[in-house]
Amino acid sequence: MTTLRAAHDTDIGDITAIYAHHVLHGTGTFETTPPTEEDMAARRADVLSKGLPYLVVEDATGVLGFAYCNWFKPRPAYRFSAEDSIYLAPSAAGRGLGRLLLTELMAQAERSGVRKLIAVIGDSANHGSIGVHRSCGFSHVGVLSACGWKFERWLDVVLMERSIGPGNSSAPAPSQA
Repeated sequence: MTTLRAAHDTDIGDITAIYAHHVLHGTGTFETTPPTEEDMAARRADVLSKGLPYLVVEDATGVLGFAYCNWFKPRPAYRFSAEDSIYLAPSAAGRGLGRLLLTELMAQAERSGVRKLIAVIGDSANHGSIGVHRSCGFSHVGVLSACGWKFERWLDVVLMERSIGPGNSSAPAPSQA
């Protein structure tokens, strides 16, 4: 049975291992040195301190993937726009878990006041990430060509977006503005 839940401190080892795999073998992240467990714990704490969601999906074998969002940019005018991140263990690919994580992440981000989710996808050949975002209603908004260098080649960044909740159809509540 697959369970989707908030990430706990005890998940950091699994989260770090999943992310390290993508750093060392994938182009979805442009990091080139895997962060430590302490680094990943600090990143999770930063997300949670902002009232934003950090999720894991697991089964009886352990954590299969994680997802979170963080503010798109630090300036106050961006306070309703967040960038999502989703990473799956290699054994979990193709099972619909990315969509499961992204769907719940969108719901929780909306409850946190986010009105726009932005996907900054490493590598225009990252069909899995592009596909899961498209299946969840994200629109393609552009490509930053050859802006990353990893594995001895230039990589693009694909930008996708999706409004959530009221999006830009109304002003934020005065308490949020």
